[in-house]
Amino acid sequence: MKKTYYSGRHKAGFARKRMERQQEDEGAMERLSTLCYIERDGKYLMLHRTVKKNDVNKDKWIGVGGHFEADESPEECLLREVREETGYTLTSYQFRAVVTFVSGGGVTEYMHLFTADGFEGTPVACDEGELEWVEKEAVLRLNIWEGDKVFFRLMKEQPGFFSLKLVYDGGDRLVSAMLDGKPMELFDVLTENGEPTGVVRERGVVHREGSPHGTAHIWVVRKNAESGYDVLLQKRSSRKDSYPGCYDISAAGHVSAGDENLDTAVRELYEELGIAAAPEDLQLVGIHRGYWEDEFYGKPFRDFEISQVYVYRKTVDAETLHLQEEEVESVCWMDYAECAQKIASRAIPTCIYEDEFRMLGRYLGIEA
Repeated sequence: MKKTYYSGRHKAGFARKRMERQQEDEGAMERLSTLCYIERDGKYLMLHRTVKKNDVNKDKWIGVGGHFEADESPEECLLREVREETGYTLTSYQFRAVVTFVSGGGVTEYMHLFTADGFEGTPVACDEGELEWVEKEAVLRLNIWEGDKVFFRLMKEQPGFFSLKLVYDGGDRLVSAMLDGKPMELFDVLTENGEPTGVVRERGVVHREGSPHGTAHIWVVRKNAESGYDVLLQKRSSRKDSYPGCYDISAAGHVSAGDENLDTAVRELYEELGIAAAPEDLQLVGIHRGYWEDEFYGKPFRDFEISQVYVYRKTVDAETLHLQEEEVESVCWMDYAECAQKIASRAIPTCIYEDEFRMLGRYLGIEA
């Protein structure tokens, strides 16, 4: 009888497939895996998954890695998978995160995320797809999962270990994200006309890429004997991640994925200032589109807001407002004309769009 001999790599592959079939037969809903991004000369080694027809990552670009075999540690799985898929033996690597990946299809995967900056060996062809070295910034323009953009951002911005949970709707749409047990903000990405694209993106990624997203702006006003109106300005907290200590709109906030602009306006007015307004108390001034680039704490900040702008005219006593400490340092009334002059001359630190302020003035009958 003729015997067939298999290499260690083939035996490992057969063992892994047996374990996966056993998990499926037993109805297992939890899987363990590793994923590694190997670095060289400012590039990541990316795998374009093009081979398997029923691959959840079909046509996506990811790192290299795979599922645990029986009794393996994360490091053992990492070293084996990298060697099998690339031919490289890692000599320097770092355990960066555990990513809990919930597919929405009944499967939860606990992915152990690594980066590596040292390796040796001769590269081999990968039977999962095509391997390619890609500039780190260019990786974000590839066909990757939205959640992957989140951990790429975190790997760049924070050196320590983190735990990230990503929940999908059974397809490509991200529906929830949590960092170290705390919810992360998700926004609908909009077209330049303000229509939802169907893509949901995490706040930090939105501001890193400059993705169009929705916000609600609320101007609290009162009549005066000078220009005709005072406007209530808030001074942003010095702890804000953007424009700390700047004078801003009375209240404003991002529209979370799936939420409505008016509901957001009512919520932000109450959370930031303690004003309990009914939806009918807010008058729509119009739509404002604004783009602003800056840098805060060494990180680029690209803000492409499509804002519904509202006016609130009911009586407000600034001295008795309940300010949201982490958002608002203080508030003050200022005559509209005086404020317009200070915004234009940059006499005060502000992040208010001049064209939005003029739009407000036209609505109030102050500006032509």
